[in-house]
Amino acid sequence: MTWFSLLVLIPLAAVVVKAAGGGWATFQETLTNPQTLAALRLTVATSLVVTALNMVMGTVIAWVLVRDRFWGRRVLDVVIDIPFALPTIVAGLVLLSLYGAESPLGVDVANTRASVFLAIAFVTLPFIVRTVQPVLEELERDVEEAAASLGATPATTFRRVVLPALVPAIFAGAALSFARGISEYGSLVLLSGNLPNRTEVTSVRVLTYLEGGNAAGAAALATIMLVVALLAIVALDMTQRRVSRRA
Repeated sequence: MTWFSLLVLIPLAAVVVKAAGGGWATFQETLTNPQTLAALRLTVATSLVVTALNMVMGTVIAWVLVRDRFWGRRVLDVVIDIPFALPTIVAGLVLLSLYGAESPLGVDVANTRASVFLAIAFVTLPFIVRTVQPVLEELERDVEEAAASLGATPATTFRRVVLPALVPAIFAGAALSFARGISEYGSLVLLSGNLPNRTEVTSVRVLTYLEGGNAAGAAALATIMLVVALLAIVALDMTQRRVSRRA
C-alpha cells in the first residue's frame, strides 16, 4: 500500500490539490475556454469510438491467434506487441512516414482528425488482444462441443457459451484502451499537427498551459481528465457486471 501510494495516490492527490488551489474559478475558466473544450471533445469522443472498435477487432484478432492455425501466426503474435514496445514519439514518426504527405501508400491524413483516430487506434489495439487472448486459451472446448452436439449453431455457441466468459476480459481491456487513448501524446504530435480547435488533444493542451506559465490551468485540466477516466472505468465496470449477470 505504501508503494502504491508513492507511485499513484500521492502524485494524483498533488495534481488535485494544485488544481484546487486556484478555486472553482480555475476549473470554470478551463472548462469555458473554447480551445480547451474543443480538445476535450475531440479526445474523449475519439477515444470512445476507438475503444468500441477495439472491443470488436481486438476480440476477433485474439480469436484468430488462439483458435486458428496458419503460416505466420507466431510472427503476428509478436507484431501485436509493437505499439507497447515502441516509444510513442517513434510510433508517431512511423505513422507520419506511412500516412503523411510523403506516404508510400498514397494515404495522407496528416493534420486531420483522422490522424488523431489513427494514432489512438494504433497504440490502444494491443490492450484488448492481450486481455482476451489468455482467457480464450484457458477456455475448455468441451462446453462448446456439447452445445454443438445439441444443435447450436457456431454463432449461437459463441454468443451463449464463449462470449459470456470473455466479457470481463473485453471490458477490462476496454478500460485500459480508453484510459490510454485520452492520455496519448507522443504518437499524435507529429501526425496531427496539433492545430487548435481542429486536431489538438488534451495532453497537448496541458503542455500549452504549462508552457504559458499557467500551472493551475494545467492541473485543472489534468484533474478533469482524471475524473473522465474514472467515470469511464466505472461505467465500463458496471456494464460488464450487468452483461455478465444477464449471460
